[in-house]
Amino acid sequence: MFPWNMFPFNKNNLMKQLNPQDIEKQVQNMLSQFMPGKWECMFNHEDMLKRATSMFQNTDQNTTNSATNSSAQDQQPSSNPTEFDVNVFETFDDIYVRIPIKDEEWLKRVKIFHTSNQVIIENIPEVGHRHVITLPSLIKKKGTVAQYKDEMLEIKMTKNADMQYTEVDVAEKL
Repeated sequence: MFPWNMFPFNKNNLMKQLNPQDIEKQVQNMLSQFMPGKWECMFNHEDMLKRATSMFQNTDQNTTNSATNSSAQDQQPSSNPTEFDVNVFETFDDIYVRIPIKDEEWLKRVKIFHTSNQVIIENIPEVGHRHVITLPSLIKKKGTVAQYKDEMLEIKMTKNADMQYTEVDVAEKL
């Protein structure tokens, strides 16, 4: 049996010594080191942490209240009216891009294009603005669908499973 009681950790005081701000700072530091700079625009770490903390704080409430609270937090207006928020996530077969629509007029002037690995959104929030979103995987040329519901524009794209590969011959140096 390993003598765990010989370690210098005091079990009773360990939880009292933890500071939530220090833990959050360490998690942010680790995430920023793990993800390259070009990926940071695709993931909103602060939003993810807010949702996680609200989920743990609302454990005594029923699930419908916590879902209502998290959606109410998402719909709060930002201080900058020209701010453009995008959530990109992927499932096994699809990639989703979700854009909160703060004004119904945006739907009338929005233009959406895509390449095999990017989505281009034009005329949101202002006419002439252009946003290029790099996708985490290749997508098919056809089959992309955009749907607006509950102040959220959701773009669903089917992944392209590119299984073609070529063998590379390694020549021996003479």
